Amino acid sequence: MAKLKDKIDIDIETINRVFAAMPNHEILSRLSTLELAGVATLLHNFYNGTENIIKRILIEKGITIPQGSSWHKELLNLAVKENIISNPVKEQLGEFPAFRHFFSHAYAIDLYAERMEPLVKSASGLYEAFKIEIAKSY
Repeated sequence: MAKLKDKIDIDIETINRVFAAMPNHEILSRLSTLELAGVATLLHNFYNGTENIIKRILIEKGITIPQGSSWHKELLNLAVKENIISNPVKEQLGEFPAFRHFFSHAYAIDLYAERMEPLVKSASGLYEAFKIEIAKSY
């Protein structure tokens, strides 16, 4: 069975590829509906990747992953409690579940560049902070 570090390294490499495909936030207003749907997918992939990493670390520590309708929020709170991420990183990550929920249940024609721009703008810096913080856990 692969070690935790190996699994997380694969997640990190995958998220790195997500960011390699992510356009600059400044051009979102010029993108087509189809292109915005692609950017939304990349944002979705980024956040899913961070959750996957947190879950891997918690499982390695023998901690049960939260269940139920608010498990995403509880997961972030648990990650702070277990010193996997800081509260500021949790707060920034906390902006993504609402978008992901909207994206999962909306039509692509309901995606708007101005609503996605702050997430695209903050995602790269957030990801760098996230990587630094999780490094102490594996």
